[in-house]
This record gives sequence, C-alpha cells and structure tokens, in this order.
Amino acid sequence: MQKKLVRHGNSWALVIDKPILDLLKIDPETVALDISPAQGGLLIQPPGVDRAKMLDNALQRTNEKFEQALRNLAS
Repeated sequence: MQKKLVRHGNSWALVIDKPILDLLKIDPETVALDISPAQGGLLIQPPGVDRAKMLDNALQRTNEKFEQALRNLAS
C-alpha cells in the first residue's frame, strides 16, 4: 500500500486507513504509538507489543497445528 503525506497545520501527517487501525487495535483512545526504523522503513505498533513473544506464540500454534506434517517432513 502506498500513502502520501498530507498537510496538517505546520506539519505533515500520514493518514492510516481504518482497516489497518482495526487490525492493530488502534483507536482515538490510544495514547501513543511506538514508531521505530525497521528494514529501511518504519514499524508502527501499539505500545507494549512484545514482538518476540508474538513470534513465539505464532511458532507454538504452528507447531501444534502442523506437528505431524512437520515430523513427516523432518524424516
């Protein structure tokens, strides 16, 4: 998805579409966002997101769901 910056007073803003806000669980009540550089771009996420924990959880769910298939591939 490509977005353009829009003028907002004396600054520039990036407008984030509602489906993306819903996916990230961001709403007008969200106090702040963590923004950090990542692979030549920006990573924007709600504060307190532990990416390592999210990855561990996703790997665990994948291993549980596809355990037999992964064992077959490994042998």
